Amino acid sequence: MLDTNVTFAIAIIGALALIVPAAMLGIHALLGRARFKTDNKGATYEAGIAARSTIGTARERFSIKFYLIAILFIIFDVEAVFLYPWAVNFQKLGLFGFVEMIVFLLVLFTGFIYIVRRGALKWE
Repeated sequence: MLDTNVTFAIAIIGALALIVPAAMLGIHALLGRARFKTDNKGATYEAGIAARSTIGTARERFSIKFYLIAILFIIFDVEAVFLYPWAVNFQKLGLFGFVEMIVFLLVLFTGFIYIVRRGALKWE
C-alpha cells in the first residue's frame, strides 16, 4: 500500500497534467488571433507547390538515392547507439567485449567501404 503522502503527490501531479494543457488551450482559444481568414490561406499546399490534382499524376518516381541515404543514416545511427553503452561498460566487459565490438565495427566498416566504392554517397 502506498503512503498517503505519495498518493497525494501522485494525485497532484495527475491533476496538474490535466489542468495545465487544458488551461493553455483555453487561453489560446480566447486570446489567440484568428488565422485563415480567406479560403486561399486555408488551402492545402506542400512547399509552395500546387496540388498534384491540377498538375498531373501523383505516381512520380523518386530516385533510389533518397532511400539509400535514409537507410545508411539509420544503419550508422544504430551503430552509435550500440557504441555508447559499450563505452560506458568498457571495463566491465573486458577483453571479450572489446573483441566483440571490434568485430562489429569491422563488419560495419566493410559495409561502409562497399558503399563508398559503389558510389552510393555521390550526388549527381
